[in-house]
Amino acid sequence: MIETAADATANQIVTVETKGLLFDMDGVLISSTGSVVRCWQRWCKLYGMPNAEQFQVPHGTRAVDIVRMLKPGFNEVQVAEGLHTIEELELEDTADLMVLPGVKALLERLPLERWAVVSSATRRLLVGRLAAAGLPVPERVISGDMVVRGKPDPEPYRRGAELLGFAPGECVVVEDAPSGVGAGVAAGCRVLGVLGTHPAEQLRAATWLARSLEEVEVTVKADGLELRFTPVG
Repeated sequence: MIETAADATANQIVTVETKGLLFDMDGVLISSTGSVVRCWQRWCKLYGMPNAEQFQVPHGTRAVDIVRMLKPGFNEVQVAEGLHTIEELELEDTADLMVLPGVKALLERLPLERWAVVSSATRRLLVGRLAAAGLPVPERVISGDMVVRGKPDPEPYRRGAELLGFAPGECVVVEDAPSGVGAGVAAGCRVLGVLGTHPAEQLRAATWLARSLEEVEVTVKADGLELRFTPVG
């Protein structure tokens, strides 16, 4: 039977052995929600969308897929222009980007070959946000413009596991959004859902839930990693 977060027992420390970690970026490593919301609402206004200031961003979805959703009549040239516009807006809006609790300490403990970032952001935006937040750009990255199908499709996390040289089942995905949790599960990975951007009820498909990465202890072993944390029940 596959364990899910709904089955986890609160206040009981869990120990997880894994070969590698696959991190989403926004909402897991850094907080960028304010920038994302502001920029997409500005984009909607620029492109004449009604009620632009009320647009609810589908977090965890690639920008190119949001552009296509909002403007289904756009041809590929127009989609590319729309994508460039939102990328520029988000690269400029970094005032309130911040590293989330526990992230720096955790990443400093990880061998470079044991982790990757798998994000719906374009590679340019991914690098820009990590730099603005003062985090290192990892050697291994799967960005939204490196895949044919974005989250919740399993392709990004399958590619991430492949980049590390492990099977998906040997990796743990760390996610904050329902689309990313779904992508990790569909890829065959175990998923640690981190609370913050979405309520626990929306992340119940995850294998475990944690309040933040500050509560996750990592031990580096000869053949992989050991995670210890108290799951949210």
